[in-house]
Amino acid sequence: MSELVTLMIAAGAGALAIIYALALSWYIMRAPKGEGRMVEIHEYIKEGASAYLKKQYTVILSIAAVLAIVVGVLISPRMALSYVLGALSSITAGYVGMWIAVNSNVRTTYAAKEYGISKALRIAFNGGLVMGLMVVGVGTLLLTLQFVFYGLTPDAVRDIIGYSFGASTVALFARVGGGIYTKAADIGADLVGKVEEGIPEDDPRNPGVIADNVGDNVGDVAGMGADLFESYVGAIVSSMVVAATSIYAGLQSTDPAAWLNWAMLPLAIAAAGIIASILSSFFVRVKEGGDPSKPLTLTTIIASVFIAAIAYPLSTHLLGQAAGLRAWLVVVAGLIAGILVGLTSDYFTNKDKPPVRKVAEMSQMGPALTILSGMSYGFLSVVIPAVGIAIAELISFYLLATAGLAGSTFWYGIYGVALAAVGMLSLTGVVVSADAYGPITDNAAGIAEQAGLGEEVRAITDKLDSAGNTMKSVSKGFAIGSAALTALAFLAAYSSNIASVTGFSLEQIKQLLSILDPKVISGALIGIALPSAFITLVIMAVSDAAFVLIEEIRRQFREKPGILEFKEKPDYGKAVAIVTTYAIRRLITPGIMAIAAPLIVGFVLGPYALAGTLLAAITSGLLLGLFQGNVGNTWDNAKKHIEEGHFGGKGSEAHKAAVIGDTVGDPLKDASGPSLNILIKLMSVISLVFSIVIVQYNLLAYLGLE
Repeated sequence: MSELVTLMIAAGAGALAIIYALALSWYIMRAPKGEGRMVEIHEYIKEGASAYLKKQYTVILSIAAVLAIVVGVLISPRMALSYVLGALSSITAGYVGMWIAVNSNVRTTYAAKEYGISKALRIAFNGGLVMGLMVVGVGTLLLTLQFVFYGLTPDAVRDIIGYSFGASTVALFARVGGGIYTKAADIGADLVGKVEEGIPEDDPRNPGVIADNVGDNVGDVAGMGADLFESYVGAIVSSMVVAATSIYAGLQSTDPAAWLNWAMLPLAIAAAGIIASILSSFFVRVKEGGDPSKPLTLTTIIASVFIAAIAYPLSTHLLGQAAGLRAWLVVVAGLIAGILVGLTSDYFTNKDKPPVRKVAEMSQMGPALTILSGMSYGFLSVVIPAVGIAIAELISFYLLATAGLAGSTFWYGIYGVALAAVGMLSLTGVVVSADAYGPITDNAAGIAEQAGLGEEVRAITDKLDSAGNTMKSVSKGFAIGSAALTALAFLAAYSSNIASVTGFSLEQIKQLLSILDPKVISGALIGIALPSAFITLVIMAVSDAAFVLIEEIRRQFREKPGILEFKEKPDYGKAVAIVTTYAIRRLITPGIMAIAAPLIVGFVLGPYALAGTLLAAITSGLLLGLFQGNVGNTWDNAKKHIEEGHFGGKGSEAHKAAVIGDTVGDPLKDASGPSLNILIKLMSVISLVFSIVIVQYNLLAYLGLE
């Protein structure tokens, strides 16, 4: 009976999230969007974003179709079906989120013009909330339905791994492509517009300004949504896999049906997160003249309290009082780790905090000190999240490993690590909402500037945009932090799967995965290098695309001097076409590398070398991902701090230095940095998917029967 109730709660929560998201979309679309130049600019942005995503998803689906066939042939047709569902779910969540974002921007601008900051904040946040609810709603509902239709068996869980694999495939290509697009457009528009011509950001005379606005949507909405969708799904699936393999094996002699409750607990926690996201959204309110960043930050705390309150009865209902209490504490540990990562990112990137102000002050002495001071804070910003995640991982492991449960205590501890990731990612609905709010308000501020609205309107949209920048920083920190914990959960599931396939004992698994094993060490050295190679591919793609766009913008200014005098109209479409072409062309190689690398290591060096590769890639990816996300936002907000009138204000030497720092940081914080989140998770999940084939291929060698 408890199984039926839990499944109904999970499926019902997922359906509720989707229904509420559709209701919010209807509410937003009913809001007036103004007229004249505002609507014209909005249509440019909407058309460019839709055209790009259609081309991007066409490329991604062609790659996904090939992978689905490979999975169907080598693993199972049912896993291939799940893979396709995962890919389509990710595309659906991303596209719906992007669609509502580009329809919310102009309505936010109009609300700021006619009603003030309170109404504008509600529209912008609700636009982001649609994306957040679609991510958690689609993921929870389809995972639950697959588990039911596949028969509620351990084999059903193994096949559901394909759903996470499909989501990860789409997420990586979407994040890389969107990142290349948005940062190439941003760099091109800034370097020629602000630095060379001295015109304001989002000035309608800049031929690259529409491409820049489009990039906000395809990168920070569709890309980030896909990123956290696959993290969210991955955390749930990895914990279900540990339950369906090692916990299942340990309970066969005592209570063979009990594994099912452990497998369903992640779905129940996900349902708690959905309900908490909806309830906490009602607290996003601001009075006229107030600071919108405060209710946005408070929402995360409120949602965490709601999740903890709802998760307790669910945990004890499924696992009993003693084990349920410990599982609940694991969820709380994950929540605290997520909040810690977000608050740390906020401290190092908020323009009202000491690090950003120090970088702005150093910019008075030129760009070299801007870069050096920013880098020092960027590396320092990694320390607290890394330690926090390590502590959360240890607490989660020992809470369940010492619970005295039937079966192997070690694997209960491993399950605890995976469940902590579920706890952290139960905040996904709120985090994605706040992140998608950022591009909406960024676009709204740009529309206000390009439409020539009054200073009062622009003051409101700039205040909303400033809060959006802070929330984007927090979201990026949360994304990479959750990625590390999710990837560790996948590594745990991978090890559990190897144990179940080979029949090796726990001691044999530990011995074979020892850091003293030369193959594990070799795999680790490869794993350390992979994020660096990935970063190179992404940043070079951004640089190449920006190079061509800069030349195009210069050409238009050179051949049409009337543009700067408002006598001629820029060719926005040409700039959009250039960035679209380069982003589509260059998104393929990094994605193929992420898919091919773990398979090559697994088949050539074996499953234990692959475990070393995964662990090293996770740890180095966490460092590089957090560093890039934080340092880029530190430079960005140092520039904004100067633009507010500090250290000489706009046009000063400090401002010019800060613009260079911001330009260097752009591809780090919005392209290569966030993409590392998905790299380490995709490598982990593809290793899990093909673990059986890899083990079978290498089994004779490990048994000494070569």
